[in-house]
Amino acid sequence: MFGKKSSDIGIDLGTCNTLIYIRGKGIVLNEPSVVAVERGTRKVVAVGTDAKRMLWKTPEDIIAIRPLRDGVIADLESTEKMMRYFISKALPRYRFVKPRMVIGIPSCITEVERRAVEESAYKSGAREVIVIEESRAAAIGAGIPIFEPAGHMI
Repeated sequence: MFGKKSSDIGIDLGTCNTLIYIRGKGIVLNEPSVVAVERGTRKVVAVGTDAKRMLWKTPEDIIAIRPLRDGVIADLESTEKMMRYFISKALPRYRFVKPRMVIGIPSCITEVERRAVEESAYKSGAREVIVIEESRAAAIGAGIPIFEPAGHMI
């Protein structure tokens, strides 16, 4: 039912920037991984480029946060809000049809950190989530046959 209307997206959650790729369109979003929130309520004030402008320049009641450290989620709630904002910006019809997501992660993260990425994606509105190591995604993107018994260096 949703096959032709659903969107398949790829997300690279980076410590500095988050990239969103949509099948058939290419990279549609490349914004800083920063969220500005109110100090007491944790209400989101700005995300991405607008929030980055607030780094080190915010009033006392607003905090600019980088929710990812070393490619791993450090603040689950802020990451979820950031992902939801970026996906809604990249997909205008996002509220009606939930996308399938492939998310790149560092190969050295733990199983708990991997589950945190999956949970964050589902809470931000994904219908289906596939988590893949960034090195494997790079090999696939470069056209390297990953199922053949041959060595390749990435």
